[in-house]
Amino acid sequence: MQDIRLRKAENKDLISLQKIGKLTFSETFASDNSEENLRSYLETAFSTEKVKAELSDENVEFYFAEFENQIIGYLKVNYGDSQTEIKSEKALEIERIYVLKEFHGQKVGQILYEKAIELAKGINADFIWLGVWERNPRAIRFYEKNGFTAFDKHIFKLGDDKQTDIMMKLTLEN
Repeated sequence: MQDIRLRKAENKDLISLQKIGKLTFSETFASDNSEENLRSYLETAFSTEKVKAELSDENVEFYFAEFENQIIGYLKVNYGDSQTEIKSEKALEIERIYVLKEFHGQKVGQILYEKAIELAKGINADFIWLGVWERNPRAIRFYEKNGFTAFDKHIFKLGDDKQTDIMMKLTLEN
């Protein structure tokens, strides 16, 4: 997969971001969650108002992975006060790395991850952190392979289902 391009999402990408967000989240989690909880989460997390606000937040950035002019995955990072838990100027949160199922195993996630590392180094962050569902072994292995270690847990609500996320952290060498 040589021809993967990364592109920062802008306000004009609102609908594309909603589409890839809903599609990749559904592909990843539909089989392990009720249809009702999944629908409830998607309607909230990818509502026009929420995504518009995130796109205009200077502490939130989205990057698309594109292959042959098709969006095949994306990255969402949060800085400063826009981080969901640890609100440190010396940290970057990877909130989402999602890739279409048909492109799994083709290094798309790794390319998006490396962009997050580059962004973190660009702000001289001391560490990168994230939350990953305890029942997503593929993602946990991916982050462990990239040097992340578990340091805590938190609750993530999917509809009315309280799920446990493992919080993971990578200390950066500056």
